[in-house]
Amino acid sequence: MQEPLVAIVILNWNGKNFLQKFLPSVLQSSYLNKKIIVADNASGDGSIAFLKADYPQIEIISLTENHGFAKGYNLALQQVKADYYILLNSDVEVSINWIEPLVSLAVSDNKIAACQPKILSYNNKDTFEYAGAAGGWLDNYCYPFAMGRIFDFCEKDEGQYDNATRIFWASGAALFLKAEAFHAVGGFDPYFFAHQEEIDLCWRLQLSGYKIYSCPQSVVYHLGGGTLPRGHSLKTYLNFRNNHIMMYKNLSGWKRIYTIVARIILDLVSVLKHLLNGDFGFPGSVIKAHFSFFKWIFSNKKGNVFPKNKISSLFGMYRGNLVWEHFILGKKKFSEIVKKQ
Repeated sequence: MQEPLVAIVILNWNGKNFLQKFLPSVLQSSYLNKKIIVADNASGDGSIAFLKADYPQIEIISLTENHGFAKGYNLALQQVKADYYILLNSDVEVSINWIEPLVSLAVSDNKIAACQPKILSYNNKDTFEYAGAAGGWLDNYCYPFAMGRIFDFCEKDEGQYDNATRIFWASGAALFLKAEAFHAVGGFDPYFFAHQEEIDLCWRLQLSGYKIYSCPQSVVYHLGGGTLPRGHSLKTYLNFRNNHIMMYKNLSGWKRIYTIVARIILDLVSVLKHLLNGDFGFPGSVIKAHFSFFKWIFSNKKGNVFPKNKISSLFGMYRGNLVWEHFILGKKKFSEIVKKQ
């Protein structure tokens, strides 16, 4: 029986230096039935010329403008035929046998639509990396966190999350997807542009009856901050705006109203804290995100915000307040907050 065809798709925007540094490890991947594709978001740094000269075996999809992560991948994956996709950031170094465990896990259960490897820091290889760590969760107010990462605190990897387990969301830095499921739920929301589009996708996949998994037997190393570093005003804006849009789309009834109102209050408390500390950049980005969210509500871009096959049980949703647990009670580790999985 032939192995499933896996397409590794790297979305690139002016990332020639990352391609030079990290493509060799991807090419050394031991999984046989694979193809490697670079989807280029109209880079102006010579990325395409470099690929054609140094890696003629790599397929190139040239997009006409910078569509961001969400729409860029949507457009690219419409042109890619495979059983599974791996959406891989250009600033990721992979292990030689990183694909086999992902495929083995996915084929073991037809309901698994997405999974992620263990993501460690490229610069500190014994430490989990911010963008997904060992698998993503949400708290009751839709703050994202992960096994191995609570807000900005990243744990050392001591094997504490080495069992494959269900999660709420899988990281877009190295996202393994069942192609059929990705297209069945409409792919990424292109309005997001970048940031938290993978959480929204995984939420919709769960609402459609699919499962999301962490696969720590697969290991990759993420540099992080390749396009927008943490703390950048645009990153802050997109994270807050998209998080609120995601809540509006995937929650309903009183739960939607309560959660969004509570989050706005919590956001404003955070804004006040930053203002008192003399930081005026963060508050401006958050306030702008709130205005953009309300503008989106009254726009014609919402589409169908109510999933057709809504289910009541979502795995990886912590029914507590992460802000309280981390900032007030001082809990830094995932295992201190989520006692049982």
